[in-house]
This record gives sequence, C-alpha cells and structure tokens, in this order.
Amino acid sequence: MFHALWIYRYFIASSIRNELKLRFVRSKLGALWMIIHPLAQVLIFATILSEVLSAKLPGIDNKYAYALYLMAGTLGWTLFAEGVSKSLMLFIDSGNLMKKMAFPRICLPVIAAGVVLVNNVLLLLAIFGVFAALGHYPDLQVVWLPILMLLTLCFAMGLGLILGVLNVFMRDVGQVVPVVLQAMFWLTPVVYNLSILPAHLQHWFKYNPMYPIVASYQNVLLYGKPPLWTELGTLAAATAVLMLVALVVFRRASPEMVDAL
Repeated sequence: MFHALWIYRYFIASSIRNELKLRFVRSKLGALWMIIHPLAQVLIFATILSEVLSAKLPGIDNKYAYALYLMAGTLGWTLFAEGVSKSLMLFIDSGNLMKKMAFPRICLPVIAAGVVLVNNVLLLLAIFGVFAALGHYPDLQVVWLPILMLLTLCFAMGLGLILGVLNVFMRDVGQVVPVVLQAMFWLTPVVYNLSILPAHLQHWFKYNPMYPIVASYQNVLLYGKPPLWTELGTLAAATAVLMLVALVVFRRASPEMVDAL
C-alpha cells in the first residue's frame, strides 16, 4: 500500500488541489470560508460566555483572554473533528469514483487527510493573525505545534478510517458519530477550563483522549508551556495501534466495499 501511495503521489496531490478548488467554485470569498466558519464559532462563544468565564482564566495577561483560549482549543478540536467527519463519509461519497477508476483505494484517506491538513494550516495562519491583532504573541513553545498537528491528524484519520469502513456496511454509524462528536466537544475543555469544575470531576474529564491534545495546544499557544508529554506519549502509542488496526480493516474490507456501494 505504501509503495502504491508513492507511485500515485501526483494523483494524490492533484486530487487534494482539485477538491479544494471545487469546494469553493463560484464562491466570492473562496478559501476564506475554511477559516470563517471556525472563527465565527469562536466569536459566538466569546460573545456569549466571555463575561462568565474570562475571570477564571489565570495565566493569560490579556483582556481578550477568553477569546484567545477559545481559538487555541478550537484549532486542535477542528482538526480532529474534520478528520473524523470527512473519513466517515469518504467511501460513500467516493462510491462512483471507486467503481469507475482503477487506483489504489488507500489514496482516498490520504487525499482526505491532505485536504483536512491544508484547511487547518490556513486556520492556524488566521489565528496567528488574530492573536497579533489582540496583542498576544506565542513564545518558542509554538515549535511543538507541528508535532501536535501530526498526532491529532493521525488519531483522527485512524479512528475515521475504521468508522468510514463500518459506515459503508452499517449506515447507522454515520448517524451516531456526529452525536458522539458533539458530546465529546462539550467533554473537552475547549470552551471552558477544567479549573471551574469540581475537583472530583476533573479527574474523569482527563480520560477523554482529546484532553491532552487540546490542553497541549493551549499550553504552547497561550501559556508558554510545553505539551503534556506523558499523556501525549500514551495517546501516540494508542494512535499507532489504532492506525495499524485501521489499515488491516481497510485492506480486508476494500474488495467488498465497492459491491456494498
């Protein structure tokens, strides 16, 4: 499969480019929509909740502390949620392509990962611009950001690939996953800080696999602290196993998916 990816590398690159172009064809703002949506969500939450939570964000010396906190957490969460959501419908949306063209099917999740990563990089650049406008400049800890983005993307695509294969054969999966993602969003400290929760509940929230990722994004972008390496190490090991399982499931199910579609 990896040899096939190398042979079809130009097909993958052109597919990523074409998908990004087609998404915004006839759109006046074009690629700006990729960053407008998450930033609009940040603006809504900041407007509604900033007065309630801004006073409970120690360590951020900025009057826009809550908006900065939201953007840092949103960056990590958006990469994960978009990766899972895109992989979930990947094979169903590509059904006609899989039936009409002969190409390694493993190219499809790689193309999806490339599109999601480009979206997130554009969002990152926009967030850096907003940070500068609000008077906040991340320190050298930001160099860990590429590692965090890679781990988040691998975790999302490993999970999403398994769910995408299952969704081909059991369409109920596609209905359940968005609900689970919405629940995970509120169980992840994106719009609130764990310090506002009762002490006996904080421990349980840390079992959420997205907690160390989002908290690490907040550390490097806001607090000038290193990522949570211990928790991320455990997550990285679990992600490696998850991706291996995903590849095995994908390879075994690939011949049957075309018939099911």
